[in-house]
Amino acid sequence: MYRIYGIFVALTFIAVTFPTILLMVLLPGQSRRRSVVKASAALIFRLIGATPRVSGLENLPEGACVAVANHASYLDGIVLTAVLPPQFTFVIKREMTRVPFANFLLQRIGSEFVERFDRSRGAADARRIFSQAAQRKSLAFFPEGTFGPEPGLKQFHNGAFVAAMRGEMPITPIVIRGTRDMLRAKTWLARPGSIEVLIRPAIAVDADVVSVKDIKRSARASILSNLKEPDLAS
Repeated sequence: MYRIYGIFVALTFIAVTFPTILLMVLLPGQSRRRSVVKASAALIFRLIGATPRVSGLENLPEGACVAVANHASYLDGIVLTAVLPPQFTFVIKREMTRVPFANFLLQRIGSEFVERFDRSRGAADARRIFSQAAQRKSLAFFPEGTFGPEPGLKQFHNGAFVAAMRGEMPITPIVIRGTRDMLRAKTWLARPGSIEVLIRPAIAVDADVVSVKDIKRSARASILSNLKEPDLAS
């Protein structure tokens, strides 16, 4: 039964993604392309019977912010794409540029890539992202950087929080639950499940009052308090 569902999810993903990629070729304007990708992501979850249950949308600031979410599955990026307003630029590990169709789609919607293993290139990527933050453009990060099969929240990297400080933008913690059970690391076929997204109250950022360490600690605490998974950094 699980195998049949997993194959159905894979075929649904292909059936929705390929027309979306074609639209990415044809559509002018990044905002239009982002709106199409958001609609396509929502459609995938609707078709597979796993539309995310979202609470706390009222906690998203009216202006620009930096969203940070826990990372448990390859589904997480698609979930946030379906849930967040299309003005968010996603910051993604550069390994995704090696995935041909994903690379094209992500580039067409203006995603930013970060090198994790080459320090020189990683520094250049960080400067580019911090420049966007200084222009007060909304950014979305998975600050753990990666995920594994074991439940729990890993240590956060500093990038998202430095970006928030550079742009003096609030941090919005987001909790994603259920994606690890649906598509665990090192597996290829999804299992039936439900997904919840909790958007937590924003954390104000004032460079004269708080430090990167302060806002990182506050964001982790906010996510952990609702994640129902252990703290792997303790």
